[in-house]
Amino acid sequence: MASEKKAGLLVVPSDAPTIFDKIIKKEIPADIVCEDDKVLAFRDINFQAHVYILLIPKVKDGLTRLSKAEEKHHDILGELLYTTKLVTKQEGLLENGFRLVINDGRRSIKDNAK
Repeated sequence: MASEKKAGLLVVPSDAPTIFDKIIKKEIPADIVCEDDKVLAFRDINFQAHVYILLIPKVKDGLTRLSKAEEKHHDILGELLYTTKLVTKQEGLLENGFRLVINDGRRSIKDNAK
């Protein structure tokens, strides 16, 4: 199985199932820390910090990247942020603070700084 990083670099049609779609459908196992009918939060297997949790919407409705967000995505974006608060509380991170990173596409902030 390819890692998430390698899977993210593959060129696939936008309607093709992603690794995240497969995790949502439980076709790929994940260490789920929070789930409801709108959001899934799970531990990243290629973590880059002591606590590294990914949050994804369970229904994309065209929201494949933050830069593609439309007014209709207002509610799910709020759900993602609120779920972040719930997960950080559950993980004991609220007292000392936490860092939230939003990726949009294949390039990271580090890549853009070059």
